[in-house]
Amino acid sequence: VVESRIKTVPKAMLKYAGTDSAIAVAWGDSAAMQVAFEAQYQQRFAFLMRERCIVIDSVSVEIIGDSGQTVVQSEPVKATGKPVQTQLYANNAWQTALLYPRDCIAVNQTIAGPAIIAEANATTLVAAGWQAVLTEQNNIVMRRVVPLQHTLSLDSNKADPILLEVFNSLFMSIAEQMGFALQNTAYSVNIKERLDFSCAIFNAQGDLIANAPHMPVHLGSMGESIKTVMRDNAGSMKRGDVYVLNNPYAGGTHLPDVTVITPVFLSTPVETPTFYVGSRGHHADIGGLTPGSMPPDSQHINDEGVLLTNVKLVEQGVLQEAQMLHLLTTAPYPARNPAQNIADLKAQIAANQKGLDELAAMVEQFGLLTVLAYMQYVQDNAEQAVREAIVKLKDGSFTLPLDNGAQVCVEVTVNQVQRSAVVDFTGTSSQLNNNFNAPRAVTMAAVLYVFRTLVDADIPLNAGCLKPIQVIVPEGCMLNPKFPAAVVAGNVETSSCITNALYGALGVMASSQSTMNNFTFGNETYQYYETISGGSGAGMVGTIGFHGTPVVQTAMTNSRLTDPEVLELRFPVRLDSYTIRKHSGGHGLFQGGDGGTRRIRFLQPMTAAILSNNRIHAPFGAAGGENGSLGRNTVERVDGRVEVLKHSDSTQMQAGDVFVIETPGGGGFGVAD
Repeated sequence: VVESRIKTVPKAMLKYAGTDSAIAVAWGDSAAMQVAFEAQYQQRFAFLMRERCIVIDSVSVEIIGDSGQTVVQSEPVKATGKPVQTQLYANNAWQTALLYPRDCIAVNQTIAGPAIIAEANATTLVAAGWQAVLTEQNNIVMRRVVPLQHTLSLDSNKADPILLEVFNSLFMSIAEQMGFALQNTAYSVNIKERLDFSCAIFNAQGDLIANAPHMPVHLGSMGESIKTVMRDNAGSMKRGDVYVLNNPYAGGTHLPDVTVITPVFLSTPVETPTFYVGSRGHHADIGGLTPGSMPPDSQHINDEGVLLTNVKLVEQGVLQEAQMLHLLTTAPYPARNPAQNIADLKAQIAANQKGLDELAAMVEQFGLLTVLAYMQYVQDNAEQAVREAIVKLKDGSFTLPLDNGAQVCVEVTVNQVQRSAVVDFTGTSSQLNNNFNAPRAVTMAAVLYVFRTLVDADIPLNAGCLKPIQVIVPEGCMLNPKFPAAVVAGNVETSSCITNALYGALGVMASSQSTMNNFTFGNETYQYYETISGGSGAGMVGTIGFHGTPVVQTAMTNSRLTDPEVLELRFPVRLDSYTIRKHSGGHGLFQGGDGGTRRIRFLQPMTAAILSNNRIHAPFGAAGGENGSLGRNTVERVDGRVEVLKHSDSTQMQAGDVFVIETPGGGGFGVAD
């Protein structure tokens, strides 16, 4: 390569001091590099940290040589023959088009659509508004020559079925892309590896429009968090503002689940948000009595960590890090690793920015009126799908006992004429003095989840699913507690009990494990949390029965376990084994899924805690099927002693001690032959 055709491209990888995310910018003077860095950082993360200095992480020099030669892939075939006229069905109508055999196209010949190019192993459609050109390299280049119409004709009374499916998928895709962004930028094992997070988009009224297939307990309740921010900041929200909260009495689930909410301003002039995007992540520690923020003995909400209600995390594009750190470190039981909290909050902001960008691109492509219309159509479609599922159901009631002596009572009454149902939790235990109280938002999330699972169609879980259902939850009961009741187990344990009680009342399924087997351990340096799989219940849909699944996350959780290599790299523990508990699923015509046995050996002294259920009352069988096996929590001490723990308990682990968790099996369905 001659020297005149050699180009040198120096770049600097810049980042804010104390962060991990470096961004490549062109090498230049410091002012120019700062401008380029801040523009990219703002686009990627939706905020700037002007109080921090920008540091050069590394420098690269790329040298590019241009030979000046054009590589011709192959000689084009000389044009022979002529196109023939044919009929093409497109855009809901028959059109006259030309069909071109590939060998009759000359180099640089322009073919206007509608047309068809046919060859030995491919057929290319040149649609109306497009042109095709054959290059000297024997490639066909397609170009749109008629601008795409940004708005679609709307029928105010009916959605186009094809566009309905398109928007169903588009809305869910945006939430999925938000999830990928969160996973890729998060710091904690809990979010990056276990995927204990959820992302969703909401309309201007704060109603859930679509979600990725993340955590059902997060998604069904997040709309209440959105509405809290809307109510508390009416008329004052600005472009670039981001809010954070975890208050279970304001749409939250429990304190470790921290929700970040970003208003999306797309209308002109900018007055009120057009949409909202939200991401909820379970933080490894948010303070509280025990490391991991899942204390088994909490009785007051402050025992469970730092309470956040409508806190402005980003103000017009500037991260309020100092204020956030103050809140995390000055609570009665402060966060043990606030730097990790801040890192994960930044990842959630970035995920929301991804959702904002994708919504803006959707509006740019289809037009705001079309997007708003189909946001309503997807809810209407979900409502009708749930109504169709309801008419196949029968009235029923069920009482599910918990290990702590409480009970969840539910009665489902179906109105076949109106294709609606009443779900009544009257009779459920009163508010508890332990932490198994479930905020009303969690109860609603469980109802939403159950009725969505009855729909045999690929639709987004959204607010429309709840429109045919009236939910009665007496105030002051354990499913609708009053502040400041403790709730950390309500989100994970009681929500699982609600779903199983509903399936029991509907008679469609035996009980899966009514627990997530919440295991936490840590100290001032390390904090870790995981939910552990168990057996799912067997059941029957119509005339088709199904077996339960062994060792699977059930009901309101959808997280995965940390890879053993990552677990052992990041924490001073060793995973001795994780095995299936053979024959722990309930026997029946259809077998309940087996539970599992997880053994974790500690290499340093730490506090460990377990929040669980089904250690006294087994997962129920249905239609004559047997119950699943009870779970069990034990500690094998290094001196040979075996200590049996309660369903909710904590203990001090020493180096060499092994914590053993045997998870419950699912119930069987039907009488075995």
